[in-house]
Amino acid sequence: MTEASNEQIVNAIVEGIQNRKGHKIVTVDLTALPEAPCSYFVIAEGHSSTQVCAIADEVEDFVRKSLRVKPFVVDGVENAEWIAMDYGQIIVHIFQREPRAFYDIEHLWEDGKLKEIPDLD
Repeated sequence: MTEASNEQIVNAIVEGIQNRKGHKIVTVDLTALPEAPCSYFVIAEGHSSTQVCAIADEVEDFVRKSLRVKPFVVDGVENAEWIAMDYGQIIVHIFQREPRAFYDIEHLWEDGKLKEIPDLD
């Protein structure tokens, strides 16, 4: 099997988020920014700590099953207000609503190319 591209991984992450009804998904393409810590952010939110954990679990399972790619580190599961998943050049941020508004990551990196993914009904 050939190695998955960053774009394939981002697409699988988004699909995993959608599988658990994650919403307000934003991808941030940072490839044109030399100071960026990675190539992409994928940001989403859930309504509760239970949903945030479920989204993170689904992302990890879905990406592993579909592309055979696992995150290097997953952090934040203990309180599930903000779970970060490190896929190397792709960092996934899954928030509850209040912490997402407080940290406002997509606007910290608004020099990148932001793409809002419509919520599935």
